[in-house]
Amino acid sequence: MSSFLALLQRELRAYFVSPLAWAVSTFFLFVQGLSFLMIVSFLSDPRAAGEVTPFVILFTSFFFWITLIFVTPMITMRLVSEERRSGTLEILLTSPLSETQMVLAKFCAAMIFWCFLWLPTVLYPLIIERYSDVDWGPVSSGYLGVLGLGSMFLAVGLFGSSFAKNQIVAAAATFAMMMVFFLVPWFGSLATGETLQLVFGYADLLSHMEDFSKGIVDSRRLVYYLTTTALFLFLTVRAVEAKKWR
Repeated sequence: MSSFLALLQRELRAYFVSPLAWAVSTFFLFVQGLSFLMIVSFLSDPRAAGEVTPFVILFTSFFFWITLIFVTPMITMRLVSEERRSGTLEILLTSPLSETQMVLAKFCAAMIFWCFLWLPTVLYPLIIERYSDVDWGPVSSGYLGVLGLGSMFLAVGLFGSSFAKNQIVAAAATFAMMMVFFLVPWFGSLATGETLQLVFGYADLLSHMEDFSKGIVDSRRLVYYLTTTALFLFLTVRAVEAKKWR
């Protein structure tokens, strides 16, 4: 456990002292600030009275998907690839730390940084609450969706980083794998059987976040995030183990 915590602390330190990490944070907050401006504009429009919660914008707008698609690969691209490039992966693999512990420590660090990025956005509903009523149910479920999607794509990014020595290649591989998830609705439109259409619809991330932003929490979608996260973490462990015996 001490080795796990030591690696977790090292990864967190790397995030919070890295210029790239702070550049990512700046980009993230700038884009989310645009979402907040859209929310304020929505509330300022008299025609919006009685419509859906404005925080749907925060979790389903173009700005949300831009940050998800570009920020998660940037968070994960160095996690294993930098270890391979610098030659420190071999040192980690011969330490008392198991491959599973190493992967989980890096994943936990990425998740903590992901939560750190989203933490300032909690101020948005708090600010709005001073001037208008806020339905905290959809806001809470929206953040639950953010955590679920974030964990899934961070696991995908960790896997992408496990077989690349170059961070750019790792980010590109992660981006490509993420695009496959977003193409699911298109695959569903090509399916002819009702069962296949239901399966593809079950994995439609856009509809997932629409429901979460409206306060609809479907446990099947949470299971989808958890199982996909577990799958890619398992694949990452296997990729690291393969490197150990190579």
